[in-house]
Amino acid sequence: MAIVSAEKFVAANDDLKIVEGIFDTEEYAMCFKKGNELRDEFNTALAELKEDGTLDEIMSNYIGDEVGQHPYESPADADHSKGTLTMATNAEFEPWEYKEGNDIVGIDADISKAICDKLGYELKIDDMAFDSIISAVQSGKADVGVAGMTVTPDREKNVLFSDTYTSSSQVIIVRKK
Repeated sequence: MAIVSAEKFVAANDDLKIVEGIFDTEEYAMCFKKGNELRDEFNTALAELKEDGTLDEIMSNYIGDEVGQHPYESPADADHSKGTLTMATNAEFEPWEYKEGNDIVGIDADISKAICDKLGYELKIDDMAFDSIISAVQSGKADVGVAGMTVTPDREKNVLFSDTYTSSSQVIIVRKK
């Protein structure tokens, strides 16, 4: 379980605690079909979102003391004239991506929406099994895969990754003695 998700779980269960330091840190990035120039555009937009504080604001809306205080909203003048960009995800990894009613929300959904706003696309999110995301990107069914996706050498053989946008660490949850 990732540390952010684990912290939320443990906070709701007084008899549990987190054991950290067992696993290596993971870098999360977005994945693209090999040869897709969209990756470079995403990297540029991602760097701008980091620099102007939007990325930190999105994260703090889901993690920490400011949860729910400043949800991401598209700028009123956002241009979506380039068409629709499809994001493949697995909406089972709160707070990164999860379902709220019929909507898929979370950190990854908001970051992707902010990037699409910068690049001129409307965002469509397709929920699927995690193991199907890379195949969906490779086949062109999706333009980008965003799902708390850890960059690994095996995955790099099959897809291109964006610059990382955050890191996480897996932990183990145990009962308190």
